[in-house]
Parts: sequence; C-alpha cells; structure tokens
Amino acid sequence: MTESQLDAFAAAMSDVLDRCVWSQRETHESLVPYLIEESYELVEAIESGSREDLLEELGDVLWQVVFHAEIARRTPAEGFDVQEVAANVRAKMVRRHPHVFGGEVAETPEDVVRLWTAAKKAEKRERKSVLDGIPTALPALALADKTLGRAASVGVETDASAAAFSNEEDLGVLLLGIVAAARARGLDAERALRSRVRALAEDVRAAESSGG
Repeated sequence: MTESQLDAFAAAMSDVLDRCVWSQRETHESLVPYLIEESYELVEAIESGSREDLLEELGDVLWQVVFHAEIARRTPAEGFDVQEVAANVRAKMVRRHPHVFGGEVAETPEDVVRLWTAAKKAEKRERKSVLDGIPTALPALALADKTLGRAASVGVETDASAAAFSNEEDLGVLLLGIVAAARARGLDAERALRSRVRALAEDVRAAESSGG
C-alpha cells in the first residue's frame, strides 16, 4: 500500500467515525473481540484459503489497525494516528535488522535470531523477567510454547520425552486425543494447560530470583 492509499484509508476511517453511530461508540476495549476474530480468520486464510481470501483477511486486520489508530487520534490522552503507528513500527524494523540496515553481518538464521534478541533486549531494558512481554491472553498452546522457550533461556527445562510422535500430523492426533480424553473425564484441557504454564512461570521467576 502506497502512502497515498494509506492516507485515503485513514481519511475514510475518519469519515466513518464522524458519521457512523455504531463506530462512534466503539473503544479499544470493545473492539478486542473483532481483532481476535479477524486475526484467526487471517490464520485460516493463510493455512487453507485462496489468494483472494488472504487479500481480504489482511485487509480486515489492517482495518482494525486503522480503526484503533483513529480512535487514538481522537483521544487526547493518546493523540497518535496511523502514520505515527507506521513510523514507529518502521523504526522498530530497522532496529531489529542491523544486518540489513546497519553494519552487522548475519549469514545464518541463528545469527539473525541472535541480533534480533540483542536488539529486543536493548529496547526492553525495564523488563525484570524473561517472561515479561508474553501476553497471558494467548491461547494455552501458544502461551505454553512461548513460556517454554523463555524458561529454557534461564535453564528451566521441561521433560519433553513423555509423548511419542515424529511429525505434525502425529502430534495433531495426539493433541486431539488428549483433549478428547480430558473431555470424556469432564476436565478442561485449556484450563489444565494454563495452570501448568503458571506453575512453570513460577519456577522461572524463582530461578531468576536465585540467580540460577
């Protein structure tokens, strides 16, 4: 999208908030369910949709971004617009890719991850734990994956030998079977995994506190 098209889109969104009574009542908080829904629809388009589906769903996610930015522009305590959002994320992109925009060299994906991690750490100096910044509202599986990665970085490991599978198809069968077994026993698999992730997070924070 060129800058002029982004400007036109932002101007159209401003017109909507000026004249649409439904949109005028919306807030950042009230739009969250729509943002989540549109994000999942984008995931579905990526995984199994057509070119047209992907184009549409990317647009719907962008719609949400511009909607939030227009609300912010009209909120005195926030006072930024979509151009500032774009400028901010562009600056982050430049910082996170010193091998593209700076003098660093990254010849392997591992080199890129190392530079990315260092840049992110420099940006987030106020964070006290490796777990800071993980959205706790993530679905349980995504939350577990993120937490396991951060836990390993401070030496807190979880036994990975309990289940046998060799590929994602087998893993999917296993996970579905676990959910089915939990359901048959009246258990909530999502809640159970979240509970275990919280316990893992406590282990991580304890390790950080002890310096180990």
